[in-house]
Amino acid sequence: MTTATISSKGQITIPAEVRHALHVDTGDRVEFVEVEPGRYEFVAANRSVTELKGMFGVAKRVVSIDEMNLAIATQGAAAR
Repeated sequence: MTTATISSKGQITIPAEVRHALHVDTGDRVEFVEVEPGRYEFVAANRSVTELKGMFGVAKRVVSIDEMNLAIATQGAAAR
């Protein structure tokens, strides 16, 4: 198990073997994703948006900008 220590400023140094495994380097972004209460997953956020193409399969139908705006307005109003 690889460990790191939190500094007085709340910072940690990511161990080299973890940086290499995640393919992250200076200036790259990482995310802390809560997978359950009190448990987080540390993931690299350095993937290009173009790499996400096809991740969710083929769209079942094409949605127009007007339909998107209506859905956003409807959900936004419901959240209030």
